[in-house]
Amino acid sequence: MFSWANKEGKKKDPELFQTVSDGLRRLYRTKLFPLEDAYRFHDFHSPALEDADFDNKPMVLLVGQYSTGKTTFIRHLMEQDFPGMRIGPEPTTDSFIAVMHGDQEGLVPGNALVVDPKKPFRKLNAFGNAFLNRFVCAQMPNPVLESISIIDTPGILSGEKQRISRGYDFAAVLEWFAERVDRIILLFDAHKLDISDEFSEVIRALKNHEDKMRVVLNKADQIGTQQLMRVYGALMWSLGKIINTPEVVRVYIGSFWAQPLLVPDNRKLFEAEEQDLFRDIQSLPRNAALRKLNDLIKRARLAKVQAYIISSLKKEMPNMFGKENKKKELIANLGEIYLKIEKEHQISPGDFPKIAKMQEILAGQDFSKFQSMKPKLLEAVEDMLANDIAKLMTLVRQEEAAMPSSTVQGGAFEGSMNGPFGHGYGEGASEGIDELEWVVGRDKPSYDEIFYTLSPVNGKVSGASAKKEMVKSKLPNTVLGKIWKLADVDKDGFLDDEEFALANHLIKVKLQGHELPAELPDHLIPPSKRGRE
Repeated sequence: MFSWANKEGKKKDPELFQTVSDGLRRLYRTKLFPLEDAYRFHDFHSPALEDADFDNKPMVLLVGQYSTGKTTFIRHLMEQDFPGMRIGPEPTTDSFIAVMHGDQEGLVPGNALVVDPKKPFRKLNAFGNAFLNRFVCAQMPNPVLESISIIDTPGILSGEKQRISRGYDFAAVLEWFAERVDRIILLFDAHKLDISDEFSEVIRALKNHEDKMRVVLNKADQIGTQQLMRVYGALMWSLGKIINTPEVVRVYIGSFWAQPLLVPDNRKLFEAEEQDLFRDIQSLPRNAALRKLNDLIKRARLAKVQAYIISSLKKEMPNMFGKENKKKELIANLGEIYLKIEKEHQISPGDFPKIAKMQEILAGQDFSKFQSMKPKLLEAVEDMLANDIAKLMTLVRQEEAAMPSSTVQGGAFEGSMNGPFGHGYGEGASEGIDELEWVVGRDKPSYDEIFYTLSPVNGKVSGASAKKEMVKSKLPNTVLGKIWKLADVDKDGFLDDEEFALANHLIKVKLQGHELPAELPDHLIPPSKRGRE
C-alpha cells in the first residue's frame, strides 16, 4: 500500500522543496513513516499522516460545556448561519461539525467525509459508526472560511451522562483533533462557571497541546465588574488545578455575539480582548507552516521513544517458553524500562508517553511480533531532525516573508478593523483623526504659556530646555526620546511652539495609558508643517 515507505531517505537541499508542506510530506514519507510503521506507532499513538494533513487550511477547534456559546461564537466570526447550526440554552449541538469552505452550501455526512482524500479526516473511521453518525461537514462560501476551518463540538455534559449517551470515546476524538488543529479554544460561561468531571478529563487529554490552547470567558456582559473579577479569579484557580503548569493560560474576556451588551460597564475591556483574540486567529494562516513543522518534530520525538520502548520489550522476551508471564512482568515494570531508556539514550522524561495508557495498549499486543532495534531507521529520523528540519526552517521564513498580509478576512474580522467602530478609533493618538481642526490646538494656549517660560530663541526651544519640562511627566527617557522624535517634525533639533504643543499632547496620550504611534499620523502634523516634502 505504501510503496514509498521503503525508500531510503536522502539529504535534500531546500531548493528541491517547492513549499514547506511539500518538504514536510516528503520527509515524513521517506524518513519518519518507516520508523513509525516498524514500531507500531499508529497502534499506540496516532494514525499515519496523509497528504491532506499537510495541505489543509489551519483549523480552530472549539471545546466547552453545553450552552457556553460555541456555535454562536462561530456564527459571530462568520456573520452568517451555517448548515446544521442549532443554538439554544439546552444541549443542542450533538455532533462534531467541521465548518469548511465550499462553492455550494450543504452538509456532507461523516461516512462520506472519511473516504474523501482531499479532506484531512480519513483516519477518523477508526472511531466507528457511532462517531461517524455524529460527524458532518458544513460547507459554504464564506470569506472567513477561505483561510481557516472551524470544528464545532458537542457540549460536554456531566461525567456519567457523557459515558452513557455517546457510543464513542469523546476524549479520544478530541485528542485526535487536537493533534491536527492550529488553535484550541476552550469556552466558559461567565454566568454559570463550573467545570464538570468530564470537562476536566477532556482538558487533561489536551495536555500536550497547551501551546495551541486559548481560553474564552464568554457571556461576560451578563455580570457587573465586581462579579466579573471574582469569576475570572475562580476560573484561573480552577484551570490552574487542571492544567497544572507554572505558566498562566491566556484568558480572553468578552461577549462573542452580535446582540446588545446586557451590562455595558466593561465595553472597552471587551473590545480590547476581542481584538487580541481576533489577531491571534488571524495569524494562523501565516503561522500554519511553522505549526505543521513543530507538530512533525513532536511526532518524531515520540516515534523515537516508541522505537526504544518496543525494541527494549522485544529484547527482554524469551525465545521459547514463558512468554505470557514475561509479558505481564514487563508491562508491570514499564516504569523501570522508561528509566533505563531515559538514562541510556539521554531522553527527556517529558518525551515519554503516559505509563497507564501504554500498559493498557500493551496488554492487547503480541510481543513476539515486535521488532528489534533497527539503527538505520533511527539514523534517518535523527538526520531529519538535525539537518532537514533546519533547512525547512529557512523555507518557512521565506514563505512568511512572501505573504506578510496572509490573514483571515471577512466576517467579524472586517467590521472590527476599519472605520469609526474599529478598536481605538478616535482615542489616544487617533483622537481628532476625522476633525478639520488640529486636535492639539485645543490645549495649545496652555502649552504656549509653558513654551514662552523656556526663553525660546528665534521662536524655538532647544532640546536641553524642552527636556527640563518634559521630564516633569516622569515618563522614562526611552518614551520621552520617542516623543521628541515624533514631535521634531522638521528634524532640526529644536521645537517651535507647534512642535512643543505636539510633544505635550503625545505626553498626555501616553499618561492616559495609550500607545504611541510608530510614525506621526497625518492629523497630528502641525498645520505649518503640512504639505512639506
